[in-house]
Parts: sequence; C-alpha cells; structure tokens
Amino acid sequence: MSTFTKEDRTNRAPMALLPYQQRWLEDQGEVKIIEKSRRIGLSWAEAADDALLAASRSGMDVWYIGYNKDMAQEFIEDCGDWLGHFNKAASAVEEFVLADEDKDILAFRIRCASGHKIVALSSRPSNLRGKQGKVVIDEAAFHDNLSELIKAAMALLMWGGRVVIISTHDGDTNPFNEVINEVRAGKKPYSLHRVTIDDALAEGLYERICLRLGKPWSQEAEDQWREKLIAQYGSGADEELFCIPSQGSGAFLPRVIIERCMRDDIPILRWACTNEFALQPDPLREAEALEWCEEQLAPLLAKLDPKRRHYAGEDFARLGDLTVLSPLAEQENLTYRQPFVVELSNVPFKEQELIIFFILDRLPRFSFGKFDARGNGQYLAERAMQRYGTGRIEQVMLSEAWYRDEMPRFKSFFEDGTVEVAKDADHLDDYRAIKMIRGVAKLPDTKNKGADGRQRHGDAAIALALAISATRMEITEYAYHPVRKRDFEPGDRHIRTTAGFGTMEGTW
Repeated sequence: MSTFTKEDRTNRAPMALLPYQQRWLEDQGEVKIIEKSRRIGLSWAEAADDALLAASRSGMDVWYIGYNKDMAQEFIEDCGDWLGHFNKAASAVEEFVLADEDKDILAFRIRCASGHKIVALSSRPSNLRGKQGKVVIDEAAFHDNLSELIKAAMALLMWGGRVVIISTHDGDTNPFNEVINEVRAGKKPYSLHRVTIDDALAEGLYERICLRLGKPWSQEAEDQWREKLIAQYGSGADEELFCIPSQGSGAFLPRVIIERCMRDDIPILRWACTNEFALQPDPLREAEALEWCEEQLAPLLAKLDPKRRHYAGEDFARLGDLTVLSPLAEQENLTYRQPFVVELSNVPFKEQELIIFFILDRLPRFSFGKFDARGNGQYLAERAMQRYGTGRIEQVMLSEAWYRDEMPRFKSFFEDGTVEVAKDADHLDDYRAIKMIRGVAKLPDTKNKGADGRQRHGDAAIALALAISATRMEITEYAYHPVRKRDFEPGDRHIRTTAGFGTMEGTW
C-alpha cells in the first residue's frame, strides 16, 4: 500500500453547487441516470453526495467505477476535498490493488471515521459479488459490457444499496441509450435526468468558469466561449454537448412490427368537406355534422364496453392535413385497442368541435385525452379542456422534448404487442413516417399523400402517440352516493317558521 500524492487545488473555485447539480443530489432514488454534456461538473457534484454518504454512520460504502485510472484518481480526490470541506474525519487517499477474477485492478480508497469507505476503481470489475453499498458508474456508455455491469450493480439494491449511472452518449445503439429509452418507455422505474451544455450555461456554468479563472463574466464572452466549444467538437457536438446520440437516422418503426399490431375489424370513419360547406349557414352545417355522427358514430359508440376505461388522442388540422381522433379502449389484460378512428378533412372548426364532443361524451369511462394544441389546434384543445376539465384533458404543445420523452413508450407499445390498431395503408405510412432525426424520433417536415390523394403528415401516428401518452396519466374518479330521502331519526317533527315561509320539515 502507498500514500497518494495529492494535487494542489488551492486555486479552485468555491465549492458551491449549481442548480442542476443540486437537483441531481436532491434525487435520492434507488436508481438514477443522467445523460449529460461533457465537463459540466456532474462527477464532481456526485463526489459531494458520496462523501457525505460515506461519512455518515447511517451511510454506506461507495464503489465508483470509471474506465481508466485518471477518472478514478480525480474522483477520489474530489471526495477527499468534499470531506475536508464538510469537516469530516477521513484517512488520506490510499492506492492499492484490488484482486479480481480476471485481472488485478488499481484502486484508490478513503476510509471514513464512520467505518464506511469510498473506493474508486480504475476499470470495471468482473463482478460486484459480495459488495454492499452504492455503485457509481461514470461515463457508462464507454464501458465494455455495460449491460452486465448494470445487472451486477442492481443486485446491491436488495440490501438497501443504490445505483447511479452517469454518461455522455456514444451512439443510439449503445446500451446506455437503450436503458434511457426503456426508462422513457416506462419499462424501467428509474429516475432520469438530462443536462445539455445550454442547460448548464443557463444555470451559471460559464460564470463559475470565469470565477475560477479570475476573469470577468459577460454575456458576449459566454456566447463566444459557447461557439468556440461547439466548433472544437465539430460534427460530434450534438452528441458530446447536446445529449443527442449519434448515428440516429432512418425509420423508427419497422414495417413488420406495425403490421403485427394491425386488425382489419377496426373501422376508420372519414368525412371530407368541400370549401363551399364552410359558407353554409350555421344550422345547416350543424345538422349535416350531427347527421353524420348519428349515422356513422352512434352505432359504434353504442357497442363499446361500459366497464372498460377509454382514452383519446387528437392531432388537429383545418386545411391541408387531417384531424385524426384516436380513441383507445383498455382491455381486461391491460392492453389497448382502437375501437375506431375518425379522420376529418377540411371540416370547419365548429363542426370538428361537435364531432369530437359527440364522441367523448359517449366514450364509456372516458379517463383522459391529449389534444394537439399547436397553432389552430389550440382552439379545439382549449374547448375540450373547458368542457371536460384539466383532470381529463391536456393541451399538448408538441416539441422535440415531448417527442424525446414519449416516443420510446409509443414504440414499446408496438414492440410488445400492447396496442391493436386499424389495418390501413395510409395509417401504416403515417407510422412509418416517424424518423430518427438527430437522435429523436419525430416527424420530418416532408409530407405525403394518402390513397384518396389528400395530404398527410403522419396524422394518425401523432393521434395514436397522444392517446398512448394519455394512458399513463393518473386518473381521478368521482362517484355519487345519494342519501335516502327519509334517512333521519324518528324524532323529526314539523317546525313552523315565522317569516312567511310556511311549514318546513326538519330535525328539532
């Protein structure tokens, strides 16, 4: 065993955590993951949490796993600095060799007065068998056989341990990105954080850099620093700085997976209006829309199972594209099925409102709906919210962040066979229109035409994605239990009022 020679850190900036670092430490979940930009101080902040944990008598051992010696050395030094800052008694950093099944691993250790220790390993151990405490996997995307490492780390949870996974991205097929997609799809109950370089700058990163370097901060200097940093990373900037996995392009959903979920007994109801229809008087337009509802929708709505929860997603268009409403019925086995789909083309606002309300009013146990609230869609989304309340309608502004969070779950519904959808060539094309663009599954700007020659822009896919998103919402149910009319004590008697109200019955 030898004593490690410590780096001089007297000129470092004051130890104060930035907001995104504070949020990371405040999250004390069993398993937490962060996809991050490079060099934003996440590992340094993690060292603060681990120092406090190991120094506490009620804490635990910490096992830090990097992929090289420099990472382990820097992390253990950070832990030592934090222990000193917290005025916690601990040994000097010790360098030792950890015997492993495959090879000996150089490791660094700090022993705390609490009896716990922090061990930073210079490479991945073949297993974590026999160890207890918290595991920190740093730059996880760059570890060999990450899936097996995570599997071994999860075993520590059985006895109250914790697992932390920190990394920048290294490709969209990397196990690190796959785990993140599973979390977003709701398959893994882990806590997920995301901090890009712009997030970090907005919360004071460059100001902290200026403080450490002893130079004045200005917005102009920060903007120049950011542009220089992006230029230095070149084509890798999206992945290294903005949390966008590389090599992400092409179709999001394979055709075979979509077709496996399609059913030919699910009807699609289409209504297209001429331009002249909008010029007709209100009563005539309303009557024609209501007649279409009674003829086409009412028989299908009457067949719905009153015991099943129902959800809905709506993608809006007035001219050009289509408005698509996609209801979903929850089945007994907790899968979901479209009872029907409605497509509206060139239908005026008021008639779209009438049709949507006609459906939602009659959906048994209607639990939640998500409506496209971009542009003109904001009108119908707001009207639905006003009619059914914020407890059952969410107005969604579709954005890259929304696609990033929701599309992994959308895909998992098809992959797992959790959803049954209408069998239709246009809908197949809509689902296939979703592409991986800069690491996020979303619709490109290009449009296509359906079998009827009308313009489409993935409308059925967005409506279904919104409906699937609605199924994860917490539902509040209300029940009414009437009191029997004569549920009073036998001693009730008449009371005569003296203000001209006659005789009233009550309890005296």
